[in-house]
Amino acid sequence: MKYDFKAIEGKWQKTWADEHTFAAKQDFTLPKFYALVEFPYPSAQGLHVGHPRSYTALDIVARKKRLDGYNVLYPMGWDAFGLPTENFAMKNHIHPEIVTKNNVARFKSQLQALGLSFDWDREINTTDPSYYKWTQWIFLQLYKKGLAYKKEMSVNWCTSCKVVLANEEVVNGTCERCHGEVVHKVKSQWMLKITEYADRLIDDLDGLNFIERVTTQQKNWIGRSHGAEVTFGTTQGDDMVVYTTRPDTLFGVTYMVMAPEHKFIDKWADKITNFDAVSAYRKEAAAKSDFERTELAKDKTGVCLEGVKAINPVNGAEIPIFISDYVLATYGTGAIMAVPGHDQRDYDFAKAFNLPIIEVVAGGDIEKEAFTDCATGMMVNSGFLTGKTVDEAKEAIAAWLVENGKGVKKTNFKLRDWVFSRQRYWGEPIPMVYCEKCGWQPIPESELPLRLPEIADFEPGEDGESPLAKMTEWVNISCPCCGGSAKRETDTMPQWAGSSWYFLRYCDPHNDDAIASPEALQYWCPVDWYNGGMEHTTLHLLYSRFWHKFLYDIGVVPTLEPYAKRTSHGMILGEDGIKMSKSRGNVVNPDDVINEYGADTMRIYEMFIGDFEKTAPWNTSSIKGSKRFLERVYDLSAIVVPGDEYRKELETAFHKTIKKVSDDIVTLKMNTAIATLMSLLNDILATGSITRGEYRTYLLLLNPFAPHLTEELWQMAGFKGQVAHQKWPTYEEEKCKEDTVELAVQVNGKVRARFTAAADISKDDALAQAKEQESVKASLEGKQIVKEIYVPGKLVNIAAK
Repeated sequence: MKYDFKAIEGKWQKTWADEHTFAAKQDFTLPKFYALVEFPYPSAQGLHVGHPRSYTALDIVARKKRLDGYNVLYPMGWDAFGLPTENFAMKNHIHPEIVTKNNVARFKSQLQALGLSFDWDREINTTDPSYYKWTQWIFLQLYKKGLAYKKEMSVNWCTSCKVVLANEEVVNGTCERCHGEVVHKVKSQWMLKITEYADRLIDDLDGLNFIERVTTQQKNWIGRSHGAEVTFGTTQGDDMVVYTTRPDTLFGVTYMVMAPEHKFIDKWADKITNFDAVSAYRKEAAAKSDFERTELAKDKTGVCLEGVKAINPVNGAEIPIFISDYVLATYGTGAIMAVPGHDQRDYDFAKAFNLPIIEVVAGGDIEKEAFTDCATGMMVNSGFLTGKTVDEAKEAIAAWLVENGKGVKKTNFKLRDWVFSRQRYWGEPIPMVYCEKCGWQPIPESELPLRLPEIADFEPGEDGESPLAKMTEWVNISCPCCGGSAKRETDTMPQWAGSSWYFLRYCDPHNDDAIASPEALQYWCPVDWYNGGMEHTTLHLLYSRFWHKFLYDIGVVPTLEPYAKRTSHGMILGEDGIKMSKSRGNVVNPDDVINEYGADTMRIYEMFIGDFEKTAPWNTSSIKGSKRFLERVYDLSAIVVPGDEYRKELETAFHKTIKKVSDDIVTLKMNTAIATLMSLLNDILATGSITRGEYRTYLLLLNPFAPHLTEELWQMAGFKGQVAHQKWPTYEEEKCKEDTVELAVQVNGKVRARFTAAADISKDDALAQAKEQESVKASLEGKQIVKEIYVPGKLVNIAAK
């Protein structure tokens, strides 16, 4: 009988849909397991074969958890707002809503074709007004608590998308979406005060089961450091405050650097004798992205402010002040103290501008380079700190700064507040209005959702205003506070808004009165296992942790953190070993793979391709091996014989396989789990038959990996119900041990024989039997044994001369 995967997969996908096989139960007394994968942005291109790697791995975990007796929630939805859809709509003159609907339908059909056990009864879409009503509601709560505010600021501006980008969305000086040039513009923006949660976002990582690289990346992005704010005087009478993690090196400060945007530059305009040169440099710096400005490898540029100097607080020395683009106004105080003797960038700058370099921590050769290995050591050339260790100097200078009113201890962060405005149409409307009399006012919660109006022209204005600004009937309303004339906010929320809380909506997706019921949140939270891409570690993952902590603080959610566990998968590359992209022509469409080989074959191949956390190239020829494996499994149906027990010759193999596969699923070692199932299949085929009891166990073990085939074979065998409703096989530890083992015998380091012995053979018996082997006797003839070693269960080693 031929393995007709198309008929089998179509049949079981329909059965699962009709019977809602994978719907999570509403019984909150059952043990629960909430598995989550990042919901996709439904692009026009559809899925490529890289997407299913994450979905399939967690699907295997979810399927096993159901078989273990858990009430499993494994949901799916659509992160559907965003610029690509709007850009496509503008180009093709189609409304974004229609584009989104078509894209979602295509994505959903592709996911269902993979046999993923998603609970489609809980499907969500961030563009659904019944969903973004609650996104807007969360924004209003943030505003009421002072965590959402409007500010005039220099922002990252994508010249191609004509939209403001958060710092996290600028990659190597370009827009992460379109790779267009990013410049700085001053605009009025809504901001979310994520910095209020910076300490907690770091500290609370310690109690979570996140893989180390995720934890490290979040901590580095938040960038907490401990140091001091130090006050430098100036010859103009203004105090300049700088932040430093090394106040002990103050005697080594020989110049200062300010950001080109620093407020003092305009204040000192009539005192700076080279202001024209300063202005020209400022204009040049404004055209650069933060990435370009802070790149370590770039040439050191700057302009000295002639006519103004800074005063070092520890020794009263007057030192020059420069402006340079590598200092950012948005980080710290917008000014730094430069210690060229112990910082390579400061050293290079000092060399470029012929500035003095002073060694203050002994140990290097500052004639050649900065001595940066100075976390410990002795202080030199440092006044009252000279002769102290670095640690002693830190304590002494901290006390001196406070005592003399020249500084305070300070904790600083690299993390900046979240730029939350986008000047585009296809996003959640921000539910705020502006009244000349009352200022910014939230709309009443009873008016939520504030829906997007129907428009035909999605082009943003040349100056960057939102397309919504043209909709005067929608924009002009009455102030909810005083009743006077007011205007709606025409900016929309960024794509990250809807994804910052979507995992909560899955708990109770049809609730009209709240994000989700308290009972549902109490039961399902936190997410037990969340898998997603490393590229989202400093964007979505950080933002969603921030929103969840806020919702916890106002009593909406019951847990401090949204996710108990976070893992990440490696990317699947093209057959050329390069990241898949349409421009390279190396994208593999899963539809083609499923059509030719079947969904179960694709699932097996993607899980067998290698270490889940590492990148792996696609190999079309290798997928045929996965197909042959499933064909051999299908052929087992022809050799089933009566019997409910494991036969003696296979009993150990079955118990070991159950243990191995169970352990490997939990640790995402799907490739070795599949290898173990392949090995057991070989053992079974070597006997020429399989008992019904063995067949039942084998199908259960294979089911999470190849669900369509195993359901079909289960039904063909006359077993009751669906595999999805059965119990996972158990093993006995004692029966995982082999009765016999093969021992290798080495003589002077070379293997001379192998023999089979009882697994619990003693050392003396093992040595005796080894010496009885004919080839070993020959190797020992005429020689004296000087050493004998027995490694239990593995080998006998004899040294002779």
